Amino acid sequence: MLQNFNLRPNRCPNIIWIFGDQHRAQALSYRGDLNVYTPNIDNLARNGIRFDNAVAGAPWCTPFRGALLSGTYPHQNGAIRTPSPLSSEIPTIATPFNKAGYHTAYFGKWHLDGSNSRQHFIPPERRGEFQYWMGYENNNNQQECYVHGSEGNDPVRLAGYETDTLTDLLVQHLQDHLKFSTNTVGPAAQNGYSGELDRLDYQPFFAVLSVQPPHDPYVPPTNPDHGCRRIHPAEIQFRPNVPEVSWIRERAAVDLAGYYGMIENLDYNLGRLRQALKQMSIDRETYLIFFSDHGDMIGSHAQWGKSSPWEESIRIPFIVGKVGGAENMRIGHCDAVINHVDIAPTSLGLCGIPTPDYMVGHSYAAHCIHSDASEYNGPPDTTSEPKSAYLQQIPRKMHYHTVNRSWRGVVTRDGWKYVCTPKNDWLLFDTQEDPYEQANFVYDRYYQNQKEYCQDLLQQWITETGDQFELPDIGLP
Repeated sequence: MLQNFNLRPNRCPNIIWIFGDQHRAQALSYRGDLNVYTPNIDNLARNGIRFDNAVAGAPWCTPFRGALLSGTYPHQNGAIRTPSPLSSEIPTIATPFNKAGYHTAYFGKWHLDGSNSRQHFIPPERRGEFQYWMGYENNNNQQECYVHGSEGNDPVRLAGYETDTLTDLLVQHLQDHLKFSTNTVGPAAQNGYSGELDRLDYQPFFAVLSVQPPHDPYVPPTNPDHGCRRIHPAEIQFRPNVPEVSWIRERAAVDLAGYYGMIENLDYNLGRLRQALKQMSIDRETYLIFFSDHGDMIGSHAQWGKSSPWEESIRIPFIVGKVGGAENMRIGHCDAVINHVDIAPTSLGLCGIPTPDYMVGHSYAAHCIHSDASEYNGPPDTTSEPKSAYLQQIPRKMHYHTVNRSWRGVVTRDGWKYVCTPKNDWLLFDTQEDPYEQANFVYDRYYQNQKEYCQDLLQQWITETGDQFELPDIGLP
């Protein structure tokens, strides 16, 4: 039974990241997917800000995660492929949170130490400076997951399904943290945080819950009490861009039935976390940020997995909300194309912590905090915000049923997407008019001006970020 700690309101905010692996943005009930029911994620979206144009600028596990934690692009931090290590000399988001007096904790999948092995041990100096760390490098078996870390370096098998048990560990850790933390503010006072200390005061926290589901293999828990309906493959409603080819639809139906079950289990655990925060009386001061590292094609355009520039691969859910009430929270939708490098600055901004100079992303915190909050006066200033997001697949990826090329792309705030392979223009879509990307205008002269505009944006991203990629000559004769 959780304790009710009756803590003071209006203290320094907490942040919790909750993200799955390979959860595409379209696979949510509030986004109109009739195959899945996600009431807890939907409620978070109703009571917060939805960034429905959010993208995974590097839709592959390690490159996204390196960009997420460092606030820098994969070619800037060196984590350009899966697997590859993120240098321990590169500061992560935990660094500024630690300096601001926060407790930092990480649970679950890491995949930033250069291995794909489930037996791989991650030493303490390579855990991103998180004060508490309990996780694993990589594991594609949700029923048999081993973790190691702050509670001992010997691997420990999780007692149940991965998402369920990692959520248990996070909740238990937060309970312990609130009960046993010291009555000191420490370095937080140097960052403008103040307030009378009392017996129940606690150190604010930044916590991460990173789970493997709904990544393949698409095996949800079998217990219906864990949030999963029994979805029959024959009931799957395909996206219009899944070709009517027998083997594609047969395989996709089976995969999607498991995929959606895993998403419903993730939604169930988000609900469990929300209830735990309420019972600990920290729901009104804790931001929940729900997202994913990239999407999953699962048959769309006859593709599987990630590392592709189509919508099912690059679009990710991104929601910022609170469980208890909506004071100081804006409610609605933001059309910004928030990218992987923007998540760390935005999270810091919600807590009033400046973005470190080494992070290159943009903070969208002003879109999340209401105008009467002390940190922001008036509506967000959008003049300095990026009008597009940079997309990358840096090494050539030799996987079946996925794109077998290196590529670069750009997606604009108003929905245009342009993608090139080396020296070759490849894709041009208007995703607002054509969300399933059925009409490729890249060689249609009618859209030449739009194509040149997008290529200029793409060249600007390549130049400004110090990337190396040769674009095609698209000038007309």
